[in-house]
Amino acid sequence: MGFEMSAKTKALAARVAAFMEEFVYPNEARLYAEIEANRLRGDPWVPLHLMEELKVEARRRELWNLFLPESPFGAGLTNLEYASLCEIMGRSPFAPEVFNCSAPDTGNMEVLARYGTPEQQERWLKPLLEGKIRSAFGMTEPAVASSDATNVELSIVGDGDSYVINGRKWWTSGAPDPRCQILIVMGQTAPDNPDLHKRQSMILVPMDTPGVSRVRTLKVFGYDHAPHGHGEVDFHDVRVPVANILLGEGRGFEIAQGRLGPGRIHHCMRLIGLAERGLELMCRRTLQRVAFGRPIADQGVTRERIAEARILIDQARLLVMNAADVMDRLGNKRAAQEIAMIKVVAPNMACQVLDWAIQAHGGGGVSEDFPLAAAWVAARTLRLADGPDEVHRNQIAKLELARYRTR
Repeated sequence: MGFEMSAKTKALAARVAAFMEEFVYPNEARLYAEIEANRLRGDPWVPLHLMEELKVEARRRELWNLFLPESPFGAGLTNLEYASLCEIMGRSPFAPEVFNCSAPDTGNMEVLARYGTPEQQERWLKPLLEGKIRSAFGMTEPAVASSDATNVELSIVGDGDSYVINGRKWWTSGAPDPRCQILIVMGQTAPDNPDLHKRQSMILVPMDTPGVSRVRTLKVFGYDHAPHGHGEVDFHDVRVPVANILLGEGRGFEIAQGRLGPGRIHHCMRLIGLAERGLELMCRRTLQRVAFGRPIADQGVTRERIAEARILIDQARLLVMNAADVMDRLGNKRAAQEIAMIKVVAPNMACQVLDWAIQAHGGGGVSEDFPLAAAWVAARTLRLADGPDEVHRNQIAKLELARYRTR
C-alpha cells in the first residue's frame, strides 16, 4: 500500500501551500474583521470584498476548481491526488472558498457534472465553476429524523410540464448567502413505491422561485458562519419545469451515493488539516508558556497528548487515503465501508486533538483570540453532517457481517 504523491500533485501541493502562506494565513484576521464590521452595520451576510480579491489571485495562479475527479471541468485529479490538497486547504476555514473548492458547492458541482443535462450544466454548473454564484443542498428536514433519508417528506408532484414542491428543509448550508442562486433539493416523487429507495428524487430549484422563502438562519454552538451560514427554507407550492429533475424520478438515492462519497472524503481531509493546525498551535503555545517553573511542553501530560495527537492524525490520514484509493480503483459503491469508517474516525479525531489544544491554551483556547474554539465547533458538527456517527457505524457493521453471511 503506497500513497506517494505524483509529480503533478506534489507541484500543486507546493503551490497551494505557498499561496496559503502568502495570502490566506496573513489575511485571516482581516477576513474576520470584515465579517464583524458587516455585523455591526446590521448585515453579516454581505459577501467579503477581501475574499473576492483572494479568489481572483487564486484563479490567476490556476489554483481553481482542483476537485472533480475524472471530469473535463476540474483539474482532472483522482480522489487520492486531491486529498492532499484538500488537507492543506482545511487548515483555514476560509481557504476552500478561496480556491472555489468549498462545500456544498463542490458536491453540487459534482452532481451537475455527473448527472446534469447539457442544459442544466450550462445554466448552473458553468457559473458555479466560475465562482459567479453559490449554491445549497436541501436534504435534512426539521419534522423527521433525516439520518434515515427514507423519512424525507418534502413532496415533488408532477403537474403537466411542471413539478410542484411543498415542504420544509433546514440545515441547508449556504441558503442564507445572497450569492446562493440554486438549490438541489431531495424529496418524494413516488411516496407509494414499495421500494423505499425509489421514492426520492432530486430537483433543481432556483432560489428566486416564487414560494421559496428563507425562514431563518441557524447558529451552530452560537456561530452563524456568516456570510455563508445555514438556513431553514420553506417551499410552498413552488413550481419548477419538469426539465429541472436530475437524472429522472426515483434516482435520488443513486445521486446521493455519488455526491456524498467524494464529499465525505473532502470533509475528512479538511478535518485532518484542521487537526494538524491545532497540534501546531498546541506545540507552539506549550513551548512558550511557563507554569510551575517550567514550560508547559515539559509537563508529562502535555507530551502524552502531543504524542497521542500525532498518532491519531496520522492514523486518520492513512485511513482516508486508503478510502480515496479504493474509490479511485473500485468506485464509490465498493468503497462504502471505507468511506463510512473515515466519516466516523476523522471528526472524532479532530474533536479530540482540538480539545487538547484548547486545554493547552487555557482561557485563550475558548476565546476568539485563537481559532481553536471555532475549529472545534466545525469538527463537532461533522459528527452529524453527511450522516451521524451512529448511522455510519451501523453501515460498517452490516457490511462486515455480510461477509460472513455469504460464506
